[in-house]
Amino acid sequence: MISDMLEKIRIVPVLVEDSLESGLKSCEALCANGLPAVEITFRTSAAEAVIREAAKRFPDMLIGAGTVLNPADLHRAADAGARFAVAPGFNPTVVREAIKSRIDFIPGVLTPGEIEQGLELGLRTFKFFPAEAAGGVTMLKALIAPYRHLGVRFMPTGGVKPGNVEAYLAIPEVAAVGGTWLNGADAETIRAAAETAAKYRRAAV
Repeated sequence: MISDMLEKIRIVPVLVEDSLESGLKSCEALCANGLPAVEITFRTSAAEAVIREAAKRFPDMLIGAGTVLNPADLHRAADAGARFAVAPGFNPTVVREAIKSRIDFIPGVLTPGEIEQGLELGLRTFKFFPAEAAGGVTMLKALIAPYRHLGVRFMPTGGVKPGNVEAYLAIPEVAAVGGTWLNGADAETIRAAAETAAKYRRAAV
């Protein structure tokens, strides 16, 4: 399950890469500084190539594709070697295609209605986005409460940063956070994030 992988990582850097070269340098820096995970967003034409080459060069890295908005991009991501895909919102068409194709997919949710649509389709892991703009930790805890007994897991993304990341990671139902502040980060920032991730890392449940 995707939540099992995320539980072991805890912080997934979310990157927007404009070229294959910059994307590979970012992946190399993440791996070298103790954070072997990444979500490459499909916001640029280079995303697919970065995922494909990074999957070859860094086989132990947890590589995902972000901003996956349609079935075509879902399959492009999977074919390139992404181990999971993420979307900012909840599109039932993409969710059903992911389930049909057995591709680990994390749709974005903000409301109980979206969570219940996902639960009905068999999902248990969701992206809470945009986390801080939508009410942050307080809102997420309120969303979790009615569904906790069903084993839901969340990956809050959007506005998560060093000053609030630990508050999110302390929530038992948070499998990992999306690290948007790590886009273009230097080695020191990556190492600090890796230390935070290690502090909150736990065995898969």
